[in-house]
Amino acid sequence: MNQKSLYERLGGYDGITAFTNDLLSRLEGDSQLGRFWQNRGSDGIAREKQLLIDYLCSSAGGPMYYTGRDMKTTHKGMKISESDWSVFLGHAGATMKALQIPPQECGDVVAFVLSLKEDIVET
Repeated sequence: MNQKSLYERLGGYDGITAFTNDLLSRLEGDSQLGRFWQNRGSDGIAREKQLLIDYLCSSAGGPMYYTGRDMKTTHKGMKISESDWSVFLGHAGATMKALQIPPQECGDVVAFVLSLKEDIVET
């Protein structure tokens, strides 16, 4: 059985980039979560976006090599709360709906994201 990787099922690099662009736009514009991007230069935000794309592509079984830090180190000290996490999940769901990601892939993405919670939520 030759099951396609999640990377392939999400549309490869272009699909994951579209997901990232849509999601980050929602997060940056959110009244609660926007604080994480305040006072940031556009170059730093662009670098973070590319690292996120690389991370998601690599984690989904794609050919990208992620050179960034692990999720625990990346999010340490950001004081991401349960409430922040809940708002983030809502935006991730809205992004998947907007991009018409099929139910199986949505489930796989949600399972992956939930596996990261312990490394991201601090308070």
